[in-house]
Amino acid sequence: MSQLRPFRKYQKTDLEIHDLAFEGKGISKVPTEQGNFIVFVPNTIPGQRVQVKMVKVKNHFAETKLLKVLEVSPQEIDLGYFPIPGAPYINLPIEKQHEYKLKTSLELFKRIAKVENAEELLDEFIPSPSNFHYRNKMEYSFSAVEYDCLKDEERPGFALGFKKRGQWLSIEKLKGDTGMFDAALEKQMPAIENYFTKRGFSAWHPKEATGFCRFLTVRKSFSQNALLINLVTSSSELDQFDREDFKNFMLCLEGINIKGLVHTVNNDTGDRPNTTDGVQHLLFGEDELIEEILGLKFRISLESFFQTNPASAEKLYTKALDYVFETAPGNKPVVMDLFSGTGTITQLLAQRSVNKEIIGVELIPEAVADAQATAQRNGFEDLKFYAADVGKFLLEHPQYVNRIDTVVMDPPRAGITPKTLRKVIRLQADRMVYISCNPATQARDIEVLEQAGYQLKKFSLVDQFPHTAHIESVALFERK
Repeated sequence: MSQLRPFRKYQKTDLEIHDLAFEGKGISKVPTEQGNFIVFVPNTIPGQRVQVKMVKVKNHFAETKLLKVLEVSPQEIDLGYFPIPGAPYINLPIEKQHEYKLKTSLELFKRIAKVENAEELLDEFIPSPSNFHYRNKMEYSFSAVEYDCLKDEERPGFALGFKKRGQWLSIEKLKGDTGMFDAALEKQMPAIENYFTKRGFSAWHPKEATGFCRFLTVRKSFSQNALLINLVTSSSELDQFDREDFKNFMLCLEGINIKGLVHTVNNDTGDRPNTTDGVQHLLFGEDELIEEILGLKFRISLESFFQTNPASAEKLYTKALDYVFETAPGNKPVVMDLFSGTGTITQLLAQRSVNKEIIGVELIPEAVADAQATAQRNGFEDLKFYAADVGKFLLEHPQYVNRIDTVVMDPPRAGITPKTLRKVIRLQADRMVYISCNPATQARDIEVLEQAGYQLKKFSLVDQFPHTAHIESVALFERK
């Protein structure tokens, strides 16, 4: 008998959050004559009362979009940071965050991967070395539509900050330290906004595709304690923009060490343009930073992909390397790093390997170019990087079959496609070390690997992103 649906699609309603599922999906249990109807609400905490909009309604459950928090949870503690959508759990004590992440991850491995002894196979839960101000990249948006959270209304204006939760048009002004990025810079956001409004510049209107100021993207090097700042504008009011005046203003901001200042002109009218596309003008300093990971130095440009939490990434990479090298090296000569990105793991493997050929494979040519240049600077001249789709590379290089000691995989969030995973399995590596930023897709692949003869020996969870729902997993598999 079908459940009577108590809600309809797009309906708005208020709910209380009773429990938490994986990836921070709060669970609200709505009583009906046939039992509890389950409603999932992202980025919520048990004990909160929230307003939501139904986006998917089925017979026994519904999925929603969070509109706003009406009442905070008794578990929350106000730490005084400026609230933003990207840190929904910042007022939840970190111990509670770890508790929820561990519980929901273990449940996920049991339900999807059929790993009934997940608690026994859990090697370690690794917290982030820093719980606050740990991010090395942040993107702030300008908009001609301002959201006033106190009045819960949108109005025309000029705003610099973050987009209102669940939509793409209006911006809530950033007025202070979020606890996530560089505190000194974020405290200067009202002054940066004032710089443009005093001079009569307009903010970008996403719906009308008009306006001048678009984004302020910032990268940070913790080893240099320095910022690389990119102001992205359209060309609409370029004749009024004095780059020298803007440079002098930015360099005089108190407490900020600017290593490089870039102005990018980007006229892409899309909803989510790439902020590094367009014509770049270097206004000051250098257009790159240097970050250090486990003794190796890595170049970070505006375009580079790099781990957002370097201190936690060190913990993640150390655990992955421990899994690769914890047993005596076998006779097979190759260690292969698939989805190698800018070559961080590849070089760390080379740093610790003895008499092994290390190979990195990555789809994006720009990332491979960065990897090759960084490897040269770090003294790894013999490393091989291939710019190719992983599945296609494995098909075109059959000589590696039966010659691989360990495959290290760090795929994108969507995971490994079934076709590519089958090709990886056919390499018949003795071991696999699988790093995942989405344990849900990793859990899906665990079942496939087990059926193919690879046994999950152990795994660790790494909290790379405190105050968010995200958790990373690194797992060791051995061929039976």
